[in-house]
Amino acid sequence: QVQLVESGGGKVQAGGSLRLTCQASGRLFSSAAWFRQAPGKDREFVATISYGGGSTLYADSVKGRFTISRDNAKNIVYLQMNNLEPGDTAIYYCAAPQEGSLSTLNLAWEYEYWGQGTQVTVSS
Repeated sequence: QVQLVESGGGKVQAGGSLRLTCQASGRLFSSAAWFRQAPGKDREFVATISYGGGSTLYADSVKGRFTISRDNAKNIVYLQMNNLEPGDTAIYYCAAPQEGSLSTLNLAWEYEYWGQGTQVTVSS
C-alpha cells in the first residue's frame, strides 16, 4: 500500500511559479503522475513520469511551462510550475499506479493511489 501527500500549493499572480511536492510513504516503485481538477470540471491529466525518470508526458495545456521530476532516493515526485496562468487554478493531485507499473500513464483509471490534493490559485 502506498500513501501520497501533496504540498506546495498556494496563491500566486499570473506569471509566477510554484513547486509542488508529492511525498510517498516508503519506496515508490512505480511511475507517477499529476492530475488537477477545477470546480465544475472533470479531473484532467497534467503530467506523468516513468519510474526511472527517463520518460515524461505532458498535457498540451502545460507543455513548456511545467516540469515533472522525481527523486527516488527520497520517494518524492515534483511538479515545477512556471509562467502560471489563471486557467491553472485547480486542486492538484499526485497519483501512482500499482507497484511495478513503471511506464508513463495518462488515464485516471490506471492509477491506484491518490493524495489528498493541494490547492493552486492563480490570480490576474
